Amino acid sequence: MEYRTVYGRADGEFTMKKSRFIAEVIPVSSGEEAMECLEEIRKRYWDARHHCWAYVTGRNPVSERLSDDGEPAGTAGKPILEVIRGYGVTDVFVVVTRYFGGTLLGTGGLVRAYTSAAREAFENAKIITKIYGVRVKIKTDYTGLGKIQHLLAQRGTALLDTLYTDSVEIYALIQSGEKSAVEKELMEATGGRAVMEKLDECWFADTPDGLKIYPKEPLV
Repeated sequence: MEYRTVYGRADGEFTMKKSRFIAEVIPVSSGEEAMECLEEIRKRYWDARHHCWAYVTGRNPVSERLSDDGEPAGTAGKPILEVIRGYGVTDVFVVVTRYFGGTLLGTGGLVRAYTSAAREAFENAKIITKIYGVRVKIKTDYTGLGKIQHLLAQRGTALLDTLYTDSVEIYALIQSGEKSAVEKELMEATGGRAVMEKLDECWFADTPDGLKIYPKEPLV
């Protein structure tokens, strides 16, 4: 199981007829966290006319909410939400703050402006894939080490640590759905000399800052 989300905050800006649209993409874990971020942005841009937003959180099913914050219905929140959906991400909150430039943009202009601002922020965002997996310890003797390392490398398995004593202990991350297959391959490759122990479950992802492990969270 896996899902796409954003890694850290990102922003973008779009201008149309002197109206400024400042967008920010923020990773969140709940609607409550999204509303806390909204209050922070309202305080930062206290003199702006509108703070329109949308968020998508959770999985199977997702939770979605949006707000036009005084703009004509359907011209702000919905376009922002459509951009989030288009990137196929969840646990994401997007706010677009508008400074009015003195010229009415019409419904079509507003839709284009809010869409463009949200897209600009996403263009600057780092999107990662979080994978649900298990942390395992693989214990073997030195005879089977080379075969295990080769097998894990072929699978692209994330290695966390290796301890060398009278035996070898390899700590690794494996996608939850692959655990049984990996264990079977290890046993066959080493003639039963490798023992795999499940340590815990977690989410993990390759990020711009390297491999990150996240606490276990609900699968929904």
